Amino acid sequence: MSADRLANALANSNISMSNEAYCASLLREHDRNRWLANLFAPAEHRRALNALYAFNSEIERVRDMVSEPLPGEVRLQWWRDLLEGQARGQISGHPVASELLAAIDRYHLPASALVTLIDAHTHDLYDDLLQSITDLEGYCGETYSSLFRMASLILADGGDPGSADLAGHAGVAYGIACLMKQAARHAARGQIFVPADLVLKHGTAREDLLNGRNTGEMRAMFAELAGVALQHLGTSEQLLSAAPSAIAPAYVGLALVGPLLRRMTRPGFDWFRHEAGLPQWRSQWHLWRFSRRLR
Repeated sequence: MSADRLANALANSNISMSNEAYCASLLREHDRNRWLANLFAPAEHRRALNALYAFNSEIERVRDMVSEPLPGEVRLQWWRDLLEGQARGQISGHPVASELLAAIDRYHLPASALVTLIDAHTHDLYDDLLQSITDLEGYCGETYSSLFRMASLILADGGDPGSADLAGHAGVAYGIACLMKQAARHAARGQIFVPADLVLKHGTAREDLLNGRNTGEMRAMFAELAGVALQHLGTSEQLLSAAPSAIAPAYVGLALVGPLLRRMTRPGFDWFRHEAGLPQWRSQWHLWRFSRRLR
């Protein structure tokens, strides 16, 4: 059930759900890996983490909820107005908005960084290619890296843990893995997140990507993209080893990057026929094992 349908069902029934439970439920449905990773965070910070990632899920899903860019722009503008203190209507009636504002207030999170995240996701509403690997890294930095940074601030109880470089590299690694995992879904809606310079370098036809033709050129292109992610992953793991232990749970999700990339670049893998994600039991095992290393 989508978040909108869930909200409507609750509104038209005698069932009540707290804002906190709503965010956790939304996250469990739409971003299960982050929901699982949050289980390794201290209980006192889990509510704010769920609110942060539920907000991100709302933003990421805008493209799937609209049929053309303009209504999507309107939805994104509502969230900008919210973060800039200009939202209209009853914010208290929106569980995710209420929880997010409470987290921002409790942990002194910079709302401007979340506005930048929204601005970056405006790209999702259109079918334009990012032009270069640098542009893709920048997109991941403003989206995925920003979430790692905000999660670190939450786990540091609002203090500055000095982990900007760590969040930057972690976000690019995690972001590229996620975008590769979603390549078939993006293609189905006419969108490609592989940067234009990489498409051109490997002679991959845009039509092959959009129509699900798994060519040798495409496999080589994705392998190079995975290599970029692995470089950032290696750097982030080195930085994580020297980071404050309090913020380590924010990075448990990195446990899935290597296994995902290995799965998607193995011989014979087809993004358009095979399930790109890991089975849940494997995801849980990798998360648990990685969390043990961080203790």
